Amino acid sequence: MSVAWWAWVAVMAVVAVMLAVDLLSHRDNHVIGFREAAVWSGVWIAAGLLFGMILWWWQGGEVAGTYFAGYLIEKALSIDNVFVFALLFTTFAVPAALQHKVLFWGVIGALAFRLVFVLVGAELLERFFWTAYLFGAFLVYTGYKMAFRHGAQASPDRNPVVRLVRRIIPTDPRYHGDRFFVRLDGRRVATLLFVVLLAIEATDLIFAIDSVAAILAITTSTFIVWTANAFAVLGLRSLYFCLAGLLRRFVHLHYGLAVLLAFAGVKLIASETPIGKLPIPLTLGVIVVTIAASIIWSLLATRDADVDTSADAGRPAGS
Repeated sequence: MSVAWWAWVAVMAVVAVMLAVDLLSHRDNHVIGFREAAVWSGVWIAAGLLFGMILWWWQGGEVAGTYFAGYLIEKALSIDNVFVFALLFTTFAVPAALQHKVLFWGVIGALAFRLVFVLVGAELLERFFWTAYLFGAFLVYTGYKMAFRHGAQASPDRNPVVRLVRRIIPTDPRYHGDRFFVRLDGRRVATLLFVVLLAIEATDLIFAIDSVAAILAITTSTFIVWTANAFAVLGLRSLYFCLAGLLRRFVHLHYGLAVLLAFAGVKLIASETPIGKLPIPLTLGVIVVTIAASIIWSLLATRDADVDTSADAGRPAGS
């Protein structure tokens, strides 16, 4: 799919405006409850679906179907991001009122990481056919790790990026409101909030590799891959505040995500064999059925759990 430069500019402008609106709406650093998060989640999902419909009108059903498949994969994998965010916020005891700001700037970094990975990954797949086997094997292995080694996350304090920054940049182990840097005793130091931001960025960097590779298994169109990532990631903050209080219900979701990653890997490998690329309707069907089945399985397995579904059920970790 060849896309003119003005389409890239238009999409970048839309994303920038949406981020600006989100930032202005939460500039007071208030605690985000379940109801507000649900409304914003609806807004971001509607934006993603609307862009898919525009693609349908502009480029046809096949291109739109490819976008929706990528969007659904990224949206599903985003739920695993939420688990890690909850772990980080609990570990660092991040005040609830500051969590949105960390996630907002974390999303800015996530968009930048994904753009780089999309451009590099698509170029590799276009130039060297054998990279499809490498990416495919990587996705299958990642799916295996997610299925059988899920929940074995390392402590954020052991994150090499966080440890390196603490050695290079003077850091005060306290929060100073919503500031990332403060001046203490005449020198500028990073606050604990900045360390949390780096932890978020470092973990999302790993997730970005998985998700971009999974969508590249569907298409190598950089425009489709990045927009699918972008519109899914834009709603990541609201998704966190919606699901943070309900995460313990999704006990089997990681099996579904593992299946999706492995399926993407097999699909990518098959594209360089006589089998060729699998039909988009089949890909969409596998994605929807897998996500739905893992969620239903999780909810049935935890149906007797004492889960508060009131407005406070979505109160994030550390509140």
